[in-house]
Amino acid sequence: MTADSPPTTWDTSATTEEVWAVLANGWAYAAWVVGASRIRSVDAAWPTVGSRIHHSVGSWPLLLNDETRVLRSEPSRRLVLQAQAWPFGEATVDLALEPRGVGCRVVMREDMTSGPGRLVPKPVRQLMLKPRNRESLRRLALLAERRGGD
Repeated sequence: MTADSPPTTWDTSATTEEVWAVLANGWAYAAWVVGASRIRSVDAAWPTVGSRIHHSVGSWPLLLNDETRVLRSEPSRRLVLQAQAWPFGEATVDLALEPRGVGCRVVMREDMTSGPGRLVPKPVRQLMLKPRNRESLRRLALLAERRGGD
C-alpha cells in the first residue's frame, strides 16, 4: 500500500481525539485537504470502512467531481483512504495519529495506486506530494487545535 512511501509528519498540541474529530467530520475535508474545493455529500457512516466523501477538485469553472473512500478506520489512531484524483488516477493516503505527551504527531503517507500518475517515477511523485501533504497536515492541525480551544 503506502508503507514504503516516505512519511510527512506534523506535531500538534491537539490530542489524537481532537485530530480524529476533524478527520471524522467529512464536511471538513475540503478545509484541510489541499486541492479539494468543495464537498458535495458525505455518507452518513463516515468514517467507517467503505464510506465515501463526494468532493470536487479544482477551481470554478474547471471542477472535477471525485470521491474518497475509507479503506481502514481505527478511531483516534489511523485512517486509510483511497482518493480519486482524476485525471492523474487514484492515491492511497494513510494517516496515523501518535500520542506525544501534550498533543500528537500526525504521520501521512501517500502514493498513487492507479492511473497515469503511476507512470511518474516514484521519487518524483513523492517530491511533488511532499509540499502539498505538509500544507494539508498544517491545516488539519490548525483545525484540531482550534477545536480543542472551543
